[in-house]
Amino acid sequence: MVPLVLLAFVVSVLAVEGYTSRGFAGDQEGRGERAGRSGAGVPPEVAGGGPVVDAGHDPPRTYRAPPRTVVLTFDDGPDPAWTPRIREVLDRHDVPGTFFVTGRQTARHPDLVRDLIRSGHEIGVHTFSHPDLATQSEDAVDRELAFTQLALAGAAGVHSSLVRMPYSSTPGALDGPSWTVARHLGGKGYVLAFVDQDTRDWSRPGARAIADAAVPEVPGRGTIVLLHDSGGDRSQTVRALETLVPRLKADGYRFSTVAELVGVERLTGGVDTAERWRGWVFVTAVTVSGTTVSVLGALLLVVGGLVLARCVLMLGLAHRHARLARRRPRAGPGPPVTRPVSVVVPAYNEVVCIGKTLRSLVASDQPVEIVVVDDGSDDGTADAAEALGLPGVTVLRTPNRGKAAALNTGVLRASHEIVVMLDADTVFEPSTVRHLVEPFADPSVGATAGNAKVGNRHGMLGRWQHIEYVMGFNLDRRMYDLLRCMPTVPGAVGAFRVTALRRAGMMSGDTLAEDTDVTMALHRAGWDVRYAEHAVAWTEAPGSLRQLWRQRYRWSYGTMQAAWKHRHALVERGHAGRFGRVGLPLLAVFQILTPLLAPLIDLLTLYGLVFGNPLLTALAWLGVLAVQGVCAAYAFRLDGEPPRPLWALPVQQVVYRQVMYLVLVQACLTALSGYRLPWQRMKRKGNVVVPPRGGGLPSGV
Repeated sequence: MVPLVLLAFVVSVLAVEGYTSRGFAGDQEGRGERAGRSGAGVPPEVAGGGPVVDAGHDPPRTYRAPPRTVVLTFDDGPDPAWTPRIREVLDRHDVPGTFFVTGRQTARHPDLVRDLIRSGHEIGVHTFSHPDLATQSEDAVDRELAFTQLALAGAAGVHSSLVRMPYSSTPGALDGPSWTVARHLGGKGYVLAFVDQDTRDWSRPGARAIADAAVPEVPGRGTIVLLHDSGGDRSQTVRALETLVPRLKADGYRFSTVAELVGVERLTGGVDTAERWRGWVFVTAVTVSGTTVSVLGALLLVVGGLVLARCVLMLGLAHRHARLARRRPRAGPGPPVTRPVSVVVPAYNEVVCIGKTLRSLVASDQPVEIVVVDDGSDDGTADAAEALGLPGVTVLRTPNRGKAAALNTGVLRASHEIVVMLDADTVFEPSTVRHLVEPFADPSVGATAGNAKVGNRHGMLGRWQHIEYVMGFNLDRRMYDLLRCMPTVPGAVGAFRVTALRRAGMMSGDTLAEDTDVTMALHRAGWDVRYAEHAVAWTEAPGSLRQLWRQRYRWSYGTMQAAWKHRHALVERGHAGRFGRVGLPLLAVFQILTPLLAPLIDLLTLYGLVFGNPLLTALAWLGVLAVQGVCAAYAFRLDGEPPRPLWALPVQQVVYRQVMYLVLVQACLTALSGYRLPWQRMKRKGNVVVPPRGGGLPSGV
């Protein structure tokens, strides 16, 4: 429930931020769209009248600026870079301005609107998101104005009955659709402001050209001038005002507001307490969403860097690992391990799997002693194992005390110094045990991790896990092996030196990841842990999302438990300290932090597709996917796997990764709460199959 609440919050924040900050086309962008529209239906007194129109009367009323009167109007703001500079020029010359603000900019920069009002400037409405109102329905027009009024109420506690439609110019340029909107706005009590002179400052023709365009063509005539305080670099507009205002004053012009032209004191008014509170909530939501998205953006850079760093690091180290493995003998400096080894198989209600597992072990080309520890099964697992009558197999029956206790029982019963451990749902190849124990020729090696593969990879879920095992687990182990900080000997295929196990304290039930726990304990006890890539084991992966959730929830939670338990390795010396200062940070960054933040890539991709540049966003997402595809393809090549399943990688990134993210979030919250998660057992189906060498369709064992 909590992960879903967090997801809903992030989605809501992105939606608010996207709607309130999405870039809009400036007035200049709509000029071409309006060309050629018919002016039919526009009353002559409006088309040939003054630039201020009150369409709420019949007939409509229009107003002009009196002689030698200039109204300076500014569209598209407020803007944190240019609005304060324009206001400073106007205030210094004691000149009022009329600022037609958009709701988006008002909600994002409420302090700028308050500053304009405190300085005595006039505020008008320029819609919320700057659409061409002539192309909108009446409901859409009403929403644009309502949101803008809400932003004004929250920002400054005011509303305005003065409006300028986006992409409008002189009354003579009105067409039929835009006049329909004007009449609708007039009916709602709005006074519409058009212009006499458009300086086209958006085209940056130069400060002098802007100033010249604002001077009335007919000396002494009153005029309403269009300028902009947002939508781009407005430095030329600021410089133009520095010369324009003194120039007009010297020519005997005075400066006024639209309200004075209409004959009223002001076109803005206060709002009641309820409306002000609603506006405050709205503006606060926009502020919070903006801050949150800024943080998410910074985190995205971190995640992107970590993902790329992980890919580069894994590819580089895996390539080096493969080259070294080809050059050096697989055995260590000591004599080859040819003596028999013990194999411990813990089993709890594994009747459907145990036969296939034991038959694969008996077929090993390394002499083995097999100890099956039945951990209180009630489905006849022990009877089924004994009924097979396989040579070298001993079945121990114990009360149900958990996997760690069952493994310890098997180790104590084992006759040999090297003990191989595997889950009862796992199938070994004939050479797996031999390859697994080869590194023990080096007396410093305390354990080896084998190469676990998905044995039931049919179906989409199986393919996704197959890709994950090859790319996410076995490619990682090559990296960890080269850095000598292997964090986990997988329970599905691993081998241990009994002496090393005893010095590390044996298997512990302190965590739900006993394999990770004991591996870290071995490092802290000074033992090397190696990766035996040729020791291949085929294990049964969860066949349903519910089973997968339970398994990964236990893995994630158990890994966090183990990392916390062995955190003191960070300050220890020798091999323990190396693992603590290299292995633990890598584990925290690449197995907890990066997967936890990775969904930001997908969420912000959706954000970019809806509110940003769809093409650029899609290319960025495909770029990340391509990098991961390269890693996956190389991992498949190293593992000798055919690349056919990689067609499912894009879908895995969209669906499977989100499930893993939710699991990890829940595991983190469980760990933070201190709750002791019970063991999550997976229901077996016994459908593990081993593909023949060289790929192809799987065959049964």
